[in-house]
Amino acid sequence: MGIKDHKEFSRIYTLYFPKMVCFAREYVISEEEAQSIVQDLFLYLWEHCDTLEAVSNLNAFLFTLTKNRCIDFYRRYMRVSRMQVSLDSLQERELHLKMEALKQFDENLFSTQEIEELLNNAVNNLPEKCREVFILSRMEGLKHEEIARQLHISVNTVQNHISAALRRLKTELKDYLPLFIFMI
Repeated sequence: MGIKDHKEFSRIYTLYFPKMVCFAREYVISEEEAQSIVQDLFLYLWEHCDTLEAVSNLNAFLFTLTKNRCIDFYRRYMRVSRMQVSLDSLQERELHLKMEALKQFDENLFSTQEIEELLNNAVNNLPEKCREVFILSRMEGLKHEEIARQLHISVNTVQNHISAALRRLKTELKDYLPLFIFMI
């Protein structure tokens, strides 16, 4: 892969940037910080493009880099917070739990096929109409208005079905959430 090639790097950036931001957002304090972490990561990759030449599993590699940068972020945040103001014990425990969850997350635990199977099983467990609307929206990329016309239901009903599907999927996939953030 000629990563110094601008088109190839742009393709990787376009494909993975949103996924990595969603993943980082689950563990850091704000959307801006998640974006900053991932932006810095891609800047690093551009400057060290030779690193990517030897990578066999780009998905796992990027998740690992993002995870490690989130851990670094928490370490810095906690160090600065201790110097400025001591955290109340509940907030500090929450930060420690998030950091531990990041350390425990193993992006290599599941293959892409296993991840897709988990998602497909969860989608298949949705109520029929809810599943149909979710598939048309998220997997076929139809707009709410198009789905409403096709199924002869209101746009509001489409939105309600999608919200219900996302709630159920988040509940059913809660143990695997970092793997699915970029999918649902």
